[in-house]
Amino acid sequence: LQLVESGGGLVQPGGSLRLSCAAYGFQLDQLAIGWFRQAPGKEREAVSCIVGPATVTFYADSVKGRFTISKDITKNTVNLQMNNLKPEDTAVYVCAPPTADCSGPMDDYWGQGTQVTVSS
Repeated sequence: LQLVESGGGLVQPGGSLRLSCAAYGFQLDQLAIGWFRQAPGKEREAVSCIVGPATVTFYADSVKGRFTISKDITKNTVNLQMNNLKPEDTAVYVCAPPTADCSGPMDDYWGQGTQVTVSS
């Protein structure tokens, strides 16, 4: 079972990125998946979680109105559309099965992630 993140990069403030979390070895459609991030010197932060095909259970206050989580069942991916990016969004973003309250990754799972850097 494997989750692989992609889509990160360097973007100017106000720009957009679309992160993708691809699953290998299992189907994502009925599972809960979360996006989490960690910036250097800071604690891990839950960004958003989605359960089942399309039930969003959580957005961090800092990303509400700017980020959108979704599932693409045909591609077996969970996507995070990030708009109006800010320098404080700079972090490594990781997708993982979340705890029930989406406070963190289940079993402290932490994959390789994808780097997002917002800078002018």
